[in-house]
Amino acid sequence: MEKEASGIDPSSFTLLVSCPSGLSPTQVSVAFSDSYDRISHPDINLENSISEIWEQRSQNNKSLFNGKKFRYGGYTLHNGGGSDPEPHLCLQLGLTDYRTFVGTNLSPSWERFLVPSKDDPVLCQHTSSPLGNGAVVETLDNKIIVLQRSNNVGEFPGHFVFPGGHPEPQEIGIASHQYDKELADSINREVSREMFDSIIREVVEEIGVPPSSLSFPAFIGISRRDLNVRPAAFFFIKCSLDSEEVQQFYSSAQDGYESTQLYAVSMVDLQNMTSRMPGCHRGGFALYKSMVDSNKNNIT
Repeated sequence: MEKEASGIDPSSFTLLVSCPSGLSPTQVSVAFSDSYDRISHPDINLENSISEIWEQRSQNNKSLFNGKKFRYGGYTLHNGGGSDPEPHLCLQLGLTDYRTFVGTNLSPSWERFLVPSKDDPVLCQHTSSPLGNGAVVETLDNKIIVLQRSNNVGEFPGHFVFPGGHPEPQEIGIASHQYDKELADSINREVSREMFDSIIREVVEEIGVPPSSLSFPAFIGISRRDLNVRPAAFFFIKCSLDSEEVQQFYSSAQDGYESTQLYAVSMVDLQNMTSRMPGCHRGGFALYKSMVDSNKNNIT
């Protein structure tokens, strides 16, 4: 794959957390706080470039909308032990918006926003880093669903991706951190639920299958595309339809304009397609493969 001007392979990725056993909603919690919001960069000129880039992009594209997004700020993982053998993951999330994402992660100067560190939250403390999501959907006949992106989309036109998008603060009425602190536990639970609800919503919108055909999502980890340090949470979902039935539903998908074709492929074919995936989705495949390998080991 061609390299960007930065010299970084667009398909390269880093796995921030891997949960090959697959975590259920009861094993994933959220700490939503302004302490996980982006920190302004000390270089005032670089900081001012965020609004300059947004104004320029807005003039060229009047349909741009500055929506709120959840910002990935890190995680804690407890592998279980003692009276509670199950692993538990706590996602640390702040709030950001699309404008800041365009002006930091997608900026031509995005690498200048990074802080030299092996600690991801420190490395990315000045970037927007909205948490995306993706789903590895397995059909009844054991095929995996892959979409080919439209040539009209902004990022990675024509590339192969898993269905996905973003969890949305607006879906649960969050517009800021201005809320009664007594409600913090309740809001954390709502945000955690949105992590799982949103991926079902994205799959239904992008491939057109009914929600009743999808299993509860299993959280399998977080992958970060090295180019633009773009994080995405990945889930594994079983679909009760076979691949031919999924193809039929895809023809009337709500967000079908974002992709040009749906493929239902074997594990071998999927591996061959990863060289034409953005890094975060290639990392999603690595998380899925780790889950499959772990299940094989458990059986033997």
